[in-house]
Amino acid sequence: MVASRGKNSNPARIPALGIRLLLLVLISIGLMYLDHRENHLDAARKAIGAAVYPIQLIVDAPVRLWAWLSESTTSRGDLQLEVDRLNAERLLTNARLQRLTALEAENARLRALLDARSRVRDEVRVAEIMAVDANPYEHNLIIDIGSRDGVYDGQAIVSADGVVGQVIKTGLMTSQAVLISDTDHALPVEINRNGLRTIAVGTGEIDRLDLPFLPNNADIRAGDLLVTSGLGGAFPAGYPVAVVDAVTRIPQEPFANVTAKPSAALDQVREVMLIWSAAPVIEEQDDE
Repeated sequence: MVASRGKNSNPARIPALGIRLLLLVLISIGLMYLDHRENHLDAARKAIGAAVYPIQLIVDAPVRLWAWLSESTTSRGDLQLEVDRLNAERLLTNARLQRLTALEAENARLRALLDARSRVRDEVRVAEIMAVDANPYEHNLIIDIGSRDGVYDGQAIVSADGVVGQVIKTGLMTSQAVLISDTDHALPVEINRNGLRTIAVGTGEIDRLDLPFLPNNADIRAGDLLVTSGLGGAFPAGYPVAVVDAVTRIPQEPFANVTAKPSAALDQVREVMLIWSAAPVIEEQDDE
């Protein structure tokens, strides 16, 4: 009799487990619906992000420790070579700044001739990359500043070489960003040589962007620099994005096949800059 009760108890548990599973599925669907439509779970998500932040620091600690040990054990000769290289770069940068100062003065004179003034204010802050998404189909990363530092969704992210991506989700102390190489990312750009505007889209490959909307007769060639056009409001105008590396024109097709290589080394950057920008304000002087 004992054995028979034991055998009969197993089938009775199966419906109960099925009901629990069904309830959990319904609750999950309801929570996803509410979060998608009205963002009711933002507070919970930020709280979880704040709780996970120490774990992210712990995971990132070995990398930082290794970098610190590598720097500490660098030989004097290597350090001297690095100092010489930095001095040479400083001199080159100073020379370029002098040229930029002259161009800025010339630009101011031209604006004075047009009876207009332009003010552009870009504030930047350096952030460090804490983690990179392991999913090969999503080019996402985590940076170490969040909403408490003024970070907002859609904010532009650049490196010393060019545009890196933009913020897609802000937490309290960390933020998630998408790279410009992600297949879901599109960026308004223009050809620096002639001002021709188009869209650069991610391909899922870290070193390639596509420009799918250029007709066959478009004035574009390999080596052209692509910069942000400023359209859309997310990215300020004038930041380098990519360099065109191939242009293939097919007579039977309406659009040319154009690919470009990102200016920034998206798979090597460790520090990035977030941009707080205000749109240019043009003030026309009243005619006297």
